[in-house]
Amino acid sequence: MTGALFVGLYLLAVLYVGIFAFRIKTGEGSAENFFVANRSLGTAVFVLSLFGTHMTAFAILGSSGHAFRNGIVTFGLMASSSAFVVPLLLLFVGTRLWSAGRRFGLMTPVQIFRHRWECGHIGTFIFAVQALLLLPYIIVGVMGGGTAMRAITGGLVPFWLGGLVVALVVMSYVFFGGMRGTAFVNAMQTMLFISFGTIAVVVIGAEMGGFSETVERLLADAKTSALLTRERISPSYFFSYTFIPLSAIAFPHISIFCLTAKKVTQFKRTVVLYPLCILAIWLPCVFLGVLANGSDVVPKTARDEVLLLLLGQYAPVWLAGLLGAGIMSAVMASDSQILALSTMFAEDVFAYYGHKERWGERVQIATARAFIVVLTAAAYWIAMKAPGNIFELASQYAFTGYAAMSPPVIAALCWRGSTKWGALASTLWVAGAVGVIVWKQPPPSFTINGFLPVVPITLISAMLMIVVSLVTPGPSAATVERYFPVDKEQGRLKSAAS
Repeated sequence: MTGALFVGLYLLAVLYVGIFAFRIKTGEGSAENFFVANRSLGTAVFVLSLFGTHMTAFAILGSSGHAFRNGIVTFGLMASSSAFVVPLLLLFVGTRLWSAGRRFGLMTPVQIFRHRWECGHIGTFIFAVQALLLLPYIIVGVMGGGTAMRAITGGLVPFWLGGLVVALVVMSYVFFGGMRGTAFVNAMQTMLFISFGTIAVVVIGAEMGGFSETVERLLADAKTSALLTRERISPSYFFSYTFIPLSAIAFPHISIFCLTAKKVTQFKRTVVLYPLCILAIWLPCVFLGVLANGSDVVPKTARDEVLLLLLGQYAPVWLAGLLGAGIMSAVMASDSQILALSTMFAEDVFAYYGHKERWGERVQIATARAFIVVLTAAAYWIAMKAPGNIFELASQYAFTGYAAMSPPVIAALCWRGSTKWGALASTLWVAGAVGVIVWKQPPPSFTINGFLPVVPITLISAMLMIVVSLVTPGPSAATVERYFPVDKEQGRLKSAAS
């Protein structure tokens, strides 16, 4: 009951912050305010919310469960590669997204594709593929909410009810608060679960008998000593995970968040702070997941509830409730994905096909809110039936698909010669490849010549983007010039020199 009380109070606080954020008078009632917070988020909110929207139940519950089964190598698989790749993507691609959105008044990645490549229905197809690929990530959030609520309350709240409560709370503040409400909630959540990691490691480690003693016990046992090495993971399998962070810039919720910054200089601080935030989140969760093998509290069949079981056993009831609220803050980061898809539906389908001009912005926002309700209901229904665990579900479908969708995003903003036909070929390939994975249902550890499927799928996607673009006509010279302006004076000098 104590855990339920703390979590309940936290959910009420989230509702208040998220729903009443819309009272800030900045373009209130406009589509731009609802979808991208009028491009006015300050540095602190932007940095914290951008990181928070990337770190979901996958980062806390999924990482600790994966580390419990596979060892300390989990940190190297995801955290190390993400700390290197994601900041580079934000610096070189995220800033270009921000610039294109602000200069041309664009609010979604599909709008940028249409404007950059002069494509119409191809953009609609890309939206449909992105929506299907993002759905597993939203499902992960609902599953994480059900798992966390069940464990925090000692089974008082069953999985189905916990998932329902989280889904309804997220839906409510996204419905009313839009991007501004989502950003404020994400900023608050990020501060909570960053604080959670340090406190959890100190408290749980001390109650388990100390870090040194626990690690020595693991090393002394032949069954657990390999958990402290990379023995269970082959080099090619380990290398495959460097492709996963490419998904960050292709995720619609990350791309749209890049459009909300007030100034481009805010990206500099994000790039510096991002690796530190990853360290603060992943290291405690992975470390505690490994140490759980030295405790009798966690059964060997445990999956995503490892961290929650440790809290229930080794932390005082009141502290477990507070830390449980911190875990819930990460679990509920699926809000931005729901908002991203509703934004894309409202802009890339409703507005693109003329309904905004006919019915106005109020109806457009109402349509987006209706889409939020439908999407949340569908995610909840699927989550109640979804097999597998959070780490594997996210990495096998959402991360793989979006990593392979990164070549079109990078090409659109960084390559003059890219074309809509190259983007179409790449998207068709990704849709077909992920569709085969869904149909065949291979085990999460399935490899192709030692590599995870994300490697060949992404490489072929990039190859198709390049080869097809080279042999197909591109957009008009005027459109290319908007994105890649040429210094005319420099061009004349080069011509004279030749």
